[in-house]
Amino acid sequence: MNDNISGWNTWLKAFDDWTDVSISEVHGLMTGLMTACDAPDEQVWAKVFEELSFAPLPDEALTLLTEEAEDTVFQLKDKDDAYSYTPLVPDDEHDLYERVMALKQWANGFMTGFGITDCRLSSEENEMLTDLAKIGGIRLEDDEDFEGGEESYLYIYEFARMVPVSFATRQRKPVKDIALIAGLAIDAKTTKELQAEGKLTKPMPPVIDVMNQNNPS
Repeated sequence: MNDNISGWNTWLKAFDDWTDVSISEVHGLMTGLMTACDAPDEQVWAKVFEELSFAPLPDEALTLLTEEAEDTVFQLKDKDDAYSYTPLVPDDEHDLYERVMALKQWANGFMTGFGITDCRLSSEENEMLTDLAKIGGIRLEDDEDFEGGEESYLYIYEFARMVPVSFATRQRKPVKDIALIAGLAIDAKTTKELQAEGKLTKPMPPVIDVMNQNNPS
């Protein structure tokens, strides 16, 4: 599958002005969340990213993420369609190093996304996440060959691809009900916004800063 068909180029363009994490990690996060939740609207996605301490998404990126989440939920709910799910990584015309790093980032994103759903794991799911964490922990230098080459990459790619397929059988819940944002009004203003309006006093400096000022080295 090439970069145009997979959506890689579309994601690159939409997230061009947003560089907090890679598009593969965002796609993994979205997928992890969508294995246990219904697809939220743009407001809820914006709140999720805010609570994860990410910078606000550009409008084009937020719209793309919302649409892709809807498509992913629809795909994963269908047993036949689910098997055609693919992580967002560059195609095989890219260097192996780049593809391995993208898959690593996707794996870490998935674990973050699924982790904030507060879902309980079966023993089999726990084992799969343990193995996925190993992919997320891959370390390679720029000039270092990936052990096992293309064959090993295809093996871990196929394993990663099947994780959301296996996780998507649970009953879904609204994203607004997860602990990360539960109880927060979607249109609630941030602390920074309230401070700018003079409705909150500026926060006290961290205790450790005060201690350092009182006890300079």
